[in-house]
Amino acid sequence: MLYMPVVVLFYESNGLKMKDIMILQAIYSVMIVILEIPSGYMADVWGRKKTILLGAVMGTTGFAIYGISYGFTGFLVAEIILGIGQSLVSGADSAMLYDSLAERNNQRKYSKYEGRITSYGNLAEAAAALLSMLLVTISLRTPYHGQIVVAALAIPAALTLKEPVVHKKLISRSFREIIDISLFALVGNKLLRRNILFSAFTGCATLTMAWFAQKFFEFNDIDEVWFGLLWAALNVTVAIASFFAYHLERRIKSAGTIILISLSIPMGYIGLAVSGLVPGLIILFLFYLVRGYATPVLKDYINRVTGSEVRATVLSVRNFMIRIIFAVAGPLLGWANDLYDLPTALLLGGIIFMVLNVFAGLLFLATRSYMHKPVDYISRTKPS
Repeated sequence: MLYMPVVVLFYESNGLKMKDIMILQAIYSVMIVILEIPSGYMADVWGRKKTILLGAVMGTTGFAIYGISYGFTGFLVAEIILGIGQSLVSGADSAMLYDSLAERNNQRKYSKYEGRITSYGNLAEAAAALLSMLLVTISLRTPYHGQIVVAALAIPAALTLKEPVVHKKLISRSFREIIDISLFALVGNKLLRRNILFSAFTGCATLTMAWFAQKFFEFNDIDEVWFGLLWAALNVTVAIASFFAYHLERRIKSAGTIILISLSIPMGYIGLAVSGLVPGLIILFLFYLVRGYATPVLKDYINRVTGSEVRATVLSVRNFMIRIIFAVAGPLLGWANDLYDLPTALLLGGIIFMVLNVFAGLLFLATRSYMHKPVDYISRTKPS
């Protein structure tokens, strides 16, 4: 993500306010909301590799449009296409990894490998942030031109993937079954529902913070030349936490994990709202440590209780929930920032996520004893 360290500055240089920025991201999220579950189902029945490849092509197209756009309308078109591309990839990639491990009877190490993927991805983003510092000396648009090349690399990478064998086949290939799987995950099965809700609230909170981190730098008058270095450092922090997430989770177990995430994520918002530059940066780095730990571990919790025949669809339901919550929370906090100030927006975010995360965390803890009893969608077998 060459553009991410200066994305807010880029938008502002093209006449957008924070509310406009969050509306764009909400529209991106809505596109994912609309297509997330159908694309996950598509990955289950058409193939994960084909779906990921199509997503890579759409992602490249979206950044190409960004490279030639100068206002809200052009950015809107780009975000819609990027949303389609992201929906095609998300869910399918994690499902492909888990089923590839399952073929080797090694699925218990999923969080280890998901953690490595997250870690390497964030190290790559850290390197991109440093490169971005050089590119912005030309213009704020140059990172977007470079991003077209980076995005295009996903196309040959997708072609090298090997499709795993799905051990159970879906009953049909109808739109009705997409609805059935989604309802099963969110309503019909308590274990899946509570896993997905907690993961979704946490995912939305960490996603929202990614958009307010740069506003924190700007609010504290940090020179924009330092944005890239700070962004790189935050991504290295996520990379370290993700890399060791598997080993830490084995030590503190699911109960300790849920308590840690439930409290530290919203407290990060509140702490940042009332802190100055130095303590605020410390809190932000601690927040990103928890983010790096939570991402692979919470995906693993969902995978443990999901059958391979619907894995991509269920993971897409999780991503669907993250984006639909963000589509509401993001513009709301952006509006609070524009109307009042950044501390007010962060404090509001902390209160919202404290209520949501603690509530979902308590529900999760009540069913965690079933974490090693996968739910069979086809026979609708529930853990007893």
